[in-house]
Amino acid sequence: MHVLVTGANGYIGLRLIRALLDAGHEITALVRDRRRFPASDFGEDESRLRVAEADFLDAGTLVDLPRQVDAAYYLIHSMDSGGDFAEREERCARNFSEAAHALGWKRIIYLGGLAADDGPLSEHLESRRRVGRILGECGVPLTALRASIIVGSGSASFEIIRDLAEKLPVLITPRWVHTRCQPIAIRNVLDYLTGVVAHPETAGKSYDIGGPEVISYLELIRGYCAVRGLRRFFFPTRLLSPRLSSGWLCLLTSTSFPLARTLVDSLTHETVCHDSKIREIIPLELIGYREAVERALAQIAQNHVPSSWIDSLAAGTLPPRLFAAVKVPEHGVFKDSRTAHLTAGREQVIERLWSIGGLNGWPSMNWAWRLRGTMDKLFGGIGIRRGRRHPMELRSGDALDFWRVLLADHENGRLILYAEMKLPGEAWLEFALEDLPDGRPGLRQTATFRPQGLLGRLYWLAVLPFHFLLFPRMVRSLAAG
Repeated sequence: MHVLVTGANGYIGLRLIRALLDAGHEITALVRDRRRFPASDFGEDESRLRVAEADFLDAGTLVDLPRQVDAAYYLIHSMDSGGDFAEREERCARNFSEAAHALGWKRIIYLGGLAADDGPLSEHLESRRRVGRILGECGVPLTALRASIIVGSGSASFEIIRDLAEKLPVLITPRWVHTRCQPIAIRNVLDYLTGVVAHPETAGKSYDIGGPEVISYLELIRGYCAVRGLRRFFFPTRLLSPRLSSGWLCLLTSTSFPLARTLVDSLTHETVCHDSKIREIIPLELIGYREAVERALAQIAQNHVPSSWIDSLAAGTLPPRLFAAVKVPEHGVFKDSRTAHLTAGREQVIERLWSIGGLNGWPSMNWAWRLRGTMDKLFGGIGIRRGRRHPMELRSGDALDFWRVLLADHENGRLILYAEMKLPGEAWLEFALEDLPDGRPGLRQTATFRPQGLLGRLYWLAVLPFHFLLFPRMVRSLAAG
């Protein structure tokens, strides 16, 4: 069976592709930039995997999609793209639907959000419901699976729970923590996604999927603490409005303010299965919440997280042209370039470069990097808490604290990072192993800033003194034996 997977670089997409390959299917993985897709991770199965580029915000990129598709998975969302995410999600769904109908695809499988079929909803849940309706009206049979909280490494909801439980000995809990949900382990989500392909009778129908327990969001946090052996104190309050709760989550966890606001608005709605019809068709041994947490933590401890929500490029938020820009701009920019001779081995220096940031910290004035991340959070940016996918590996498209990896050329020792923090301009940080003017091998470290107007120029002047303190020490530390 030929299966197409959108959102193939996402934390569910990569896992789903592995499960579908194990089931013997031929896969077309749709991504916005094929250079970000880790095709080599699929080993011998790579021969049954084709990678294609498409941006569902741009209908013009969809004309060359394959025609012979037995099932197309729709896993696209734009929650972290800001206030216009609902409009983006609707446009993506319409372009996808038109392509599916025009190309004669046989079936669509959609993973949406669990919510009531009628009545007012949050903007996020309403958008998920609207996307489902658009997909269902295109003339291609739709199987819709609707899930509550997905528990697994890389899931935004799970990572927020983890952040709160791990970092705060005392938690002030607003009213929404008593809302009920039905969390489901990511393993069971994958079981259902792959299972419906083998059951043609599920076409044209919608199913609620959930785990074996209905619990509150407060019990989610308490359950995580129990698994980890953490003692935490909870103090309820009625003073935290949804907006204040969003700011609280943004400051204390790795989430951005737009995503925090979107999630908190949805937490006032119960997300509980209304029926269990899917279990009659695909009988599973459902994984309980605490076991799901244990599995997720085991994956994280072994660095077996193929992708995370922090690595996702929300549709349209980061221009794909940046990944083609392996050369940092030269004109209309300010530069701070530093060099140091290598006194350590070349491979050792590359290993240091590939392990910067995240829990490993930064090689010079790590406190200053964390302070800059905190300031970014206060201004509504992503901050530094999102860390990195793997402590020793980097690939194009990875998130790295408040940077995005544009180029990770391990063989040649070249790394280019692009700043995703709130800035009056654009910023790059580049590392390159090269021969210095005296002919000896060295490391060149270059910070580049393209200002926007007067404010951008004033910003560069303001941070320049910190560059003089931080950057010379950093390049020497990375190059030293």
